[in-house]
Amino acid sequence: MDRWKAVYAQKTSARVLADVIGGADIFLGLSAPNVLKPEMVQSMADQPLVMALANPNPEIMPDEARKARPDAMICTGRSDFPNQVNNVLCFPFIFRGALDVGATGINEEMKHAAVEAIAQLARDPPSDAVARGFDSGETQGFGPGSLIPSPFDPRLILRIAPAVARAAMESGVATRPIKNFDEYTALLERFAFRSGLVMKPVFAKAKTQPVRVIYAEGEDERVLRATQVVLEEKLARPILVGRPSVVEARLKRFGLSIKAGQDFDLVNPEDDPRYRSYVQTYIDVAGRRGVTPEAARTVVRTNNTVIAALAVVRGEADAMLCGVEGRYMSHLRHVREIVGFLPGVSDFAALSMMITSKGSYFIADTQVRPNPSAEELAEMASLAAIHVHRFNMKPRVAFVSHSDFGSYDSDASRKMRRATALLKEKHPEIEADGEMQGDTALSAAARKLVLPHSKLEGDANILIMPSLDTANVAYQMIKTLADALPVGPILIGPARPAHILTSGVTARGVLNMTAVAAVEAQECAGRPQLG
Repeated sequence: MDRWKAVYAQKTSARVLADVIGGADIFLGLSAPNVLKPEMVQSMADQPLVMALANPNPEIMPDEARKARPDAMICTGRSDFPNQVNNVLCFPFIFRGALDVGATGINEEMKHAAVEAIAQLARDPPSDAVARGFDSGETQGFGPGSLIPSPFDPRLILRIAPAVARAAMESGVATRPIKNFDEYTALLERFAFRSGLVMKPVFAKAKTQPVRVIYAEGEDERVLRATQVVLEEKLARPILVGRPSVVEARLKRFGLSIKAGQDFDLVNPEDDPRYRSYVQTYIDVAGRRGVTPEAARTVVRTNNTVIAALAVVRGEADAMLCGVEGRYMSHLRHVREIVGFLPGVSDFAALSMMITSKGSYFIADTQVRPNPSAEELAEMASLAAIHVHRFNMKPRVAFVSHSDFGSYDSDASRKMRRATALLKEKHPEIEADGEMQGDTALSAAARKLVLPHSKLEGDANILIMPSLDTANVAYQMIKTLADALPVGPILIGPARPAHILTSGVTARGVLNMTAVAAVEAQECAGRPQLG
């Protein structure tokens, strides 16, 4: 006996666990393996909470407890079972909040705040990062199988640290009170999501005037999870293309709380009252590109990218995202024939953003043009600069080549040299230079040694590559070798905001591109639209 146990000790003639377990609602074990027998669990009250926390082997194994009582809620201290009770859930983030306000101590109010934050997160739909940890791909909402958040949930720091900091302030132990909790939470996102700090200005702008974003693959898990967060963050008004029964079943399967018709609009490709008018719109915009009325009737019923593109052209959505499933070029063909190009733009290009430990870089063209001309490269660079401005970054363009300011004379180097001249002629306000090698582009010091009077100041953040091969190879190698986080690809040049993602995109990637598309749509709102 000690003073902590003495508070709970009662006089009783019972001497073994079996004497007292009958009818109990909760078993809390911090003792030894296998002391709780299946027959003891059977004798407990309805829906008992069994917290078998002995390590490494609990008082009863979860499968034995569940076999004895299928209605039991079971927690252990082990990471290989659901509902792990572990201080890793709270301690790092309690200290984060305490340090950020300069707390003189950690009091009961701060501990209670941490508990409340964890309890609230347990009731929220599981995040994409947590869902990827389930082999079956099926996650559970709050209930017997999911009572406690996963230690791998990146939202823990976003919930616990602010709650603890606020409790420290309210209880009088904070020496550096936080003045703006919105800014503080945004700062914490750099720990939770590597893209958080870079995406901050885009997210902030998207929230100022939510637009309608339509998702072609509305049945995909990543799109559904992203939609949940889009609504929570108030980034946009989502429209999903998908079959109602499938969407509803998957929302339930993935433990998401959003509902079609209530939280987002749903376009049913199999039964939409606007079907005939969509077919006519498709014929109007693509009829001279080989789309016959018969083909239009079939495609509008079966191709979700076509439906999403038509919704944007008709003004029923402000931006579209597609490409989560299927081939990039197939989606591109439909966007090209329906949405079309900005005035004066010859073709699309793909701008891929790479967030690395050394900074953020944009590479073009990673998806579309196999061997662009000098004129196309200059056009590509000017359009890329517009997108980079949206990230509150000053565009610095480098036309990358195997040649370093004339060190080689080849068709490729001459092309990049001419592209540089064309950009400077048409857009002298954009900081740019070339042709230059990759290390020269990414190091102002190296560039100064080669060309002291270069017009490009600092490190380049837009890398215009001479061909699709070089751009895509560079993108893939940086992503792998530098463990870079990609954002995009961002489709540059469409008449209306339309972006084609890739099959490897995550839910967070869909979310990031939703913000990019939303901001682009806001800027397009005041621009005359082409029919």
